[in-house]
Amino acid sequence: MLLKPKKLALLSNYNIHLFKRDLIAGITLFIMLVPQGMAYAMVAGLPAVMGLYAATVPLFIYAIFASSKHLSIGPTAITSLLVFSGVSTLEAPSLGSYISLVLLLAFMVGIIQLLLGIFRLGFIVKFIPHSVMNGYTSAAAIVIGLSQIKHLLGINIGNHLQIHQILMDIVNVVNETNIITVVIGIVSITLLMLLKRIAPRLPGALLLVILSIVVVSFLNLDKSGVKIVGSVPKGFPLFSLPSISLELIQLLIPMAITIALLGFMESLAIGKVVAKKEKYRINPNRELVALGLSNMVGSLFQSFPVNGSFSRTAVNHQSGGATQITSVITGIFVIITLMFFTSFFYYLPNAVLAAIILVAVYKLVDINELKHLFQVKRLEGWIWIITFLVTLFIGIQWGIIIGAVFTLVLLVNKSSRPSIVEMGYVKNEKTFRNVERYTQAITSDEVLILRIDSSIHFANISYIEEKIKSFLKNYGKVKWLIIDMSGVNDVDTLSIDTLEELIDQSDQKGITVLFASMKGSIRDTVNKARWNEKYTEQMNHLTLEQLLKAKGLNIEKSEKADPHIMDFQI
Repeated sequence: MLLKPKKLALLSNYNIHLFKRDLIAGITLFIMLVPQGMAYAMVAGLPAVMGLYAATVPLFIYAIFASSKHLSIGPTAITSLLVFSGVSTLEAPSLGSYISLVLLLAFMVGIIQLLLGIFRLGFIVKFIPHSVMNGYTSAAAIVIGLSQIKHLLGINIGNHLQIHQILMDIVNVVNETNIITVVIGIVSITLLMLLKRIAPRLPGALLLVILSIVVVSFLNLDKSGVKIVGSVPKGFPLFSLPSISLELIQLLIPMAITIALLGFMESLAIGKVVAKKEKYRINPNRELVALGLSNMVGSLFQSFPVNGSFSRTAVNHQSGGATQITSVITGIFVIITLMFFTSFFYYLPNAVLAAIILVAVYKLVDINELKHLFQVKRLEGWIWIITFLVTLFIGIQWGIIIGAVFTLVLLVNKSSRPSIVEMGYVKNEKTFRNVERYTQAITSDEVLILRIDSSIHFANISYIEEKIKSFLKNYGKVKWLIIDMSGVNDVDTLSIDTLEELIDQSDQKGITVLFASMKGSIRDTVNKARWNEKYTEQMNHLTLEQLLKAKGLNIEKSEKADPHIMDFQI
């Protein structure tokens, strides 16, 4: 069912008004995508023309199968950097075999996404928390920016992706800086920023590309050391099968999985935002299928991995795009460019493409989100920082992995040490509350009420047992131990055995253990262990108030020095 193409809007209720909207949006995306695609190909260590190849076939395939009406796919900054980080460790970008590995990687990314979609496994991306993703993209944006400094200075440095190594390389060869290239870079960045501020509707990147080509060719700046794109092949990308071997698959699979998941997450995130505004729903698994087929088929036509773009999708929506016909129109214009106009890019300076990248990615560094995380939940802020630092200094391919693992460790640690609180009666609210939060809560010397705020399982039952025994030790006169189970949703076999031991050991010490607010699913589980026969009295699933009343425990003020301590008199 997922592989059945979704009907294009053209086939149902499509009209000339919608076509005009799609045409305007499609041309707008084309103007934006051409310079961006070429720039992101450079980030991936590929010839600039491959950025245009990635904006042809994948767009048509996605338009047929997608559930999103507005998502604009194609080359993106983070994915391009991931491609470079994964393949450059195996082959030098200057070699022809590098391109072959990139195409194989794109094919593998497509296979993974397609399988995830077919088997409806899109939910797995939810296991990568927001704090990890935000810290990762912020660090990746910095790495992308620093990796383009060589083009802004006109120098040659190694293919490193750790910022300290990039900076060390720059320092070592900074004396080789080409001043003209630096001027082109600074002017390009300044113009792009000014145009964004004073005339945001103008295609700043395309205007800059045209202007820089004219200036460089007219002044022959390429003969003064300014590095240019050079010859760009003309024509539609040729069909070719990627070289496949088990050894290469094993080497590329970790990065393929990373790109497949992150690309899907980025696509789904922006797709959902626009879909919500336009009041329609996105099918995550269909999106996986659409992206998977786009990458698979695209790799056969010399496309590197693609996914949804935040900036271009936003522009598509703002430009009035109504359906995926916009992607078809964009792809057609890119093909026209490849067929007739690639020669115009010969004098395009690398510094201009670097400037386009820097202006596009700097907003991904989200320090405000870091402040927000620390303000709301400090732990998530530290997760952000760890992911950020790992990505910067250890490697972009490790940022997500270590960030996610660190989060998992914290979750396991939190799960193994659940909250267990003492409850007291708050008279003005006529209910029981945590005594640490409600200092006016009334407690008793003989009745200890504890609430467990977690499911009970093998990883935390020892901690729960120790915590309960600690409470009993501190309250030596306790005759009744009441455990509020309202926060417990599950219990396993080991935990049931441990609770039975607690009941029996407490009984020997003259302490009666009772359970309140035990949910039906928990009762069903413990009854399978014959609690309904062995512990009839303990199997009390009433609320605390009902349990106290049923057992004849009434809350009455006693003549004690501490007015907050009350007797539960039977």
